[in-house]
Amino acid sequence: MTTPSTRPLEPNAPRQPGAARLLADLGGTNARFAWQAGPGAPLRELRVLAAADFPSVLDAAEHYLDGLAPAHARPVHAALGIANPVDGDRVRMTNHAWSFSIAQLREALGLERLVVINDFEALARALPLLQPHETRALSPGSGLAGSRAPIGLIGPGTGLGVGALVPVAPGRWRALATEGGHVSLATHDAREDAVLACLRQRFGHVSAERVVSGPGLVNLHQALCAIDGVPAASALAARDLTSDPPRADLDAARVEEVIGLFLGFLGSTAGNLALTLGARGGVYIAGGIVPRLSPQRVARSSLQARFVGKGRFEPWLQDIALRLIVSAESPALRGAALALDDPTG
Repeated sequence: MTTPSTRPLEPNAPRQPGAARLLADLGGTNARFAWQAGPGAPLRELRVLAAADFPSVLDAAEHYLDGLAPAHARPVHAALGIANPVDGDRVRMTNHAWSFSIAQLREALGLERLVVINDFEALARALPLLQPHETRALSPGSGLAGSRAPIGLIGPGTGLGVGALVPVAPGRWRALATEGGHVSLATHDAREDAVLACLRQRFGHVSAERVVSGPGLVNLHQALCAIDGVPAASALAARDLTSDPPRADLDAARVEEVIGLFLGFLGSTAGNLALTLGARGGVYIAGGIVPRLSPQRVARSSLQARFVGKGRFEPWLQDIALRLIVSAESPALRGAALALDDPTG
């Protein structure tokens, strides 16, 4: 399969009346939208909106639709990938305030059909469409990449998304939406034990998402400050820690330890996912955080070592390709389009 081009349609390209689509990838921080003329058509009018700027999904969608070029027909079909479980009609986001009824949203937008799926299900559907330039190798393993073997997907952003793609028949895949970001966090050494103990006092159960996410970076920094007996910085955000150099008032060595812990925990969690799935088809890292870190910063971390560091199964994991998604366009938008094409979804 090939990746749909984002090159604009020719002005006189034929259009399918009534087939226009609204596609969205809705996270806790950003809402990404695209317009599609119909099945298989290129994605157009790609825009990123700040979720915090809109009181509801409907407001964000209407704002996007109001800004469409006059030549674009208003969509009558839509597919939304959203960072949340989707069980029944009512959707309430875990890491954002948006809540809505799927049926009411479909009616309010004047749609004939609305498909709402988990964002990592949408992203998993798009994995076979990724082109070589849209990913970067993080490990020397190649394993069974490109074969009919399960593929794992993990992505730290506002939360920690986890998904999978499994073969079900020749030429057919099934995308799995999971809540694997909420698995219990496992530690590697005494320093991480101390971090976990500090976070347990604060949260009770400490999930992987509590450290492997944007807010998790802040949690790690606050935990290290508490352990080291120094005041924690105020009004700290993930971008203050991932920028190079970091925010001027932060201790650079402690920031580097935060990034190292974050990447180490990510590697361990990704390795657990690979073992659980039997992901011989590879494991992909998505989300907005890791691509912001320089390749050198990632390479000198323990991410890859922690990915394979599973005792007797280290040789087995060394064969698995670990890749970072670096696509400029959200692949989840393509996966949302595929969900509309799926007669069973």
